Amino acid sequence: MSLGALTSSPWIYAVVALSVLFDIVLPVLPSGVLVITAATAAAAAGTGAGSVPHEVPDILILMLCAATASVLGDLAVYRLAWRGGERLDRAIARSRRLTTAQERLGTALSRGGGALVVIARFAPAGRSIVSLAAGAAHRKVREFLPWSALAGVAWAGYSVALGYFGGQWLGATWLATGVSLLALFAAGAGAAFLVRRPRTAAN
Repeated sequence: MSLGALTSSPWIYAVVALSVLFDIVLPVLPSGVLVITAATAAAAAGTGAGSVPHEVPDILILMLCAATASVLGDLAVYRLAWRGGERLDRAIARSRRLTTAQERLGTALSRGGGALVVIARFAPAGRSIVSLAAGAAHRKVREFLPWSALAGVAWAGYSVALGYFGGQWLGATWLATGVSLLALFAAGAGAAFLVRRPRTAAN
């Protein structure tokens, strides 16, 4: 099945949900590409383009599927890390990136400010690192879950908006999808910079 045929099929919701769900452990899965492409197809329905299939994704359902799958994936990794035991603790101790994330996340959540969880959702592999760090540190689920949900909604909303408005302005073309993906990657690069930036003494 081609990508164009997939975006005009009800299966697009299941494919998007599964891609978002599993890209926390397989970051190579093109979940962002799928969300943006589907949203671009949805936008094309309102442009009156004759080549656009009548059956296009509903953007609200698309966003709900992506956000829900994002949270479920976060919780799955969080729970696995919670039960990881000594082997996982040793693996985290050997990883400077995970150790730093664990320390920063613990401080942020204990102060009631989990913006790091939201920012990391946009960074490459940031979602995986934060969920692992939260679970391995045994952070309480009521501290982690609300921020994970906010992160999922923010990422899904941003991705759908990029595809939708790109499709509105540029039509259902590869150019619209490409421009939207560039904007998504730019947000990811910015998020990665913020996540890796050293804390100031005031923090």
